Amino acid sequence: WSRIFPDGLGTEINEQGVAFYNNLIDFMIEKGIQPYATLYHWDLPHNLQKTMGGWLSDKIVEYFALYAEACFANFGDRVKHWITINEPIQTCINAYGVGIFAPGLCKGVAAEPFLAGHHQILAHAAAVDVYRRKFKAKQGGQVGFVIDCEWAEPKSDKMEDQAAAARRMDFQLGWFLDPIYFGDYPESMRQRVGEYLPKFSEKERELMRNKIDFIGLNHYTSRIIGNQPNPQPQEIHFYQVQQIERTDKWISGEAIGERAASEWLLIVPWGIRKTINYIVKKYENPILYVTENGMDDEDDPSAPVDQFLNDTKRVNFFKGYVGAVAQAIKDGADVRGYFAWSFVDNFEWAMGFTKRFGIVYVDYKNG
Repeated sequence: WSRIFPDGLGTEINEQGVAFYNNLIDFMIEKGIQPYATLYHWDLPHNLQKTMGGWLSDKIVEYFALYAEACFANFGDRVKHWITINEPIQTCINAYGVGIFAPGLCKGVAAEPFLAGHHQILAHAAAVDVYRRKFKAKQGGQVGFVIDCEWAEPKSDKMEDQAAAARRMDFQLGWFLDPIYFGDYPESMRQRVGEYLPKFSEKERELMRNKIDFIGLNHYTSRIIGNQPNPQPQEIHFYQVQQIERTDKWISGEAIGERAASEWLLIVPWGIRKTINYIVKKYENPILYVTENGMDDEDDPSAPVDQFLNDTKRVNFFKGYVGAVAQAIKDGADVRGYFAWSFVDNFEWAMGFTKRFGIVYVDYKNG
């Protein structure tokens, strides 16, 4: 977004930015790679944050639609699969709630993450609306929404733990998909978030209705979820109202899976099958892509490269997870594609270059 419209307002397109993506898309196609383009992966033009508060302003819906239209017009002759917004929950919670992602706002305002989410849902719907009205007939592409979700495995057979796990799924997936499929947020969110959860007007409900061609699922790990009537006071409002205990150990003390490099990433292949089957059941078997799945190594500048290239843990990770996706397809899921995160080691947000997610190793020391 910031490369196409540096001011965010759509007043003047950056031709160098357009050329950059044209070259990239053409090169990919030349090499036999089919492009799936994400419009927003957290690169908000600074001007939109500075002048109107970014995703906290309802004006951003209109500006996102203008930006999406520019991309469809310039690249849609070759790009046939579009993703509007990547992992909206991360923008809501980690940017406007906890404050560890840009713009790093953590003012303790309980309503702000929900307002940011509200506007991302409407921005997604507005972009799909533009595509269907102006480009779909000629270009014949599809537009989806990418949601990230850990599987929530109930801690026990007790009704309160089962309900807590269901709540956890509502606050991850339902938050963003229920409005599009059912016209409103999950009832568990309405009950617990109350006045902080915005309401949709009839016009907005009409805009959102079925504005999705596929769901993109980013899935890395799973957690054991129990009921927690007295949440930790230091947690932000979003976590407090869920009243859940989120742990990586069974009641027996055994871990749910082996840990990768990141503290949050435990290797639990069966979790992706359960997540996919949950989506199939709740949203009537939509077209589904696994848009991110992978694990990381800890960078160690003193370790020999051969140590990283003997990549057995990652090989086993992908065997396990791709196998579980294959099982979900046999269960009846309409999974059309799977994307490994990531092709090469990358700059991993707040973790920088310390975490290596690539299936291809990048030697940072020797260029």
